[in-house]
Amino acid sequence: MKDKKLDMKIDEYQPLRDIVFQTLRKAIITGELLPGERLMETKLAEKLGVSRTPVREAIRKLELEGLVIMVPRKGAQVAPFTQKDIKDVLEVRGALEALAARLACERMDERAFLRLELVNTEYEYAAQEGDIETMIAKDVEFHEVIFEATENDKLVQMFGNLGEQVHRFRIAYLKNSEASVVVQEEHRQILKALRERDVELVSELSTVHIQRQSDTIIEFIQSQEESTN
Repeated sequence: MKDKKLDMKIDEYQPLRDIVFQTLRKAIITGELLPGERLMETKLAEKLGVSRTPVREAIRKLELEGLVIMVPRKGAQVAPFTQKDIKDVLEVRGALEALAARLACERMDERAFLRLELVNTEYEYAAQEGDIETMIAKDVEFHEVIFEATENDKLVQMFGNLGEQVHRFRIAYLKNSEASVVVQEEHRQILKALRERDVELVSELSTVHIQRQSDTIIEFIQSQEESTN
């Protein structure tokens, strides 16, 4: 971690502890701080130009969110994500996606369809530029539009609760150039099925979409483990 620089955006309206927390949180979610990496308060404080107190507070909050774990005799580390973590989270996500797609298929209006088309176009432009950050944002937005179209507040809330956990996996997935092309095509197919009000097809496509992500990410983790052994 000694060669890494963490960009901390100063907002005069936010307490310093919140800025430090958001900076470290973003670094973990985007993969700047890798799973299993040690979080040493002194070094992080030096890099961010702050005292150890806000760093310590941020680490405690990150632990509560499940993004950091405390390891005996080693201290704080970025929480790893295992193959089981991915399967567990994406199994739930797949079921929610299928349900949301079925409901949205019956309830989406023209405005929602236009939003999906715009998001798809923006995703494709970002993919051409290799802009991972925008790709991730547009991938998230694509699914948000579908969930919002269900008009089911509880379903939207459950989707939001899984959001951050899925985000770390999504980054690992979309960094694969082949995966980004697959996502584009699958989004097009889902949009087409929604347009045609084909409830069964859109449910099936949504399930496959999430299952493919799970399989690809697990393959990625296995290859990483093999390369380090």
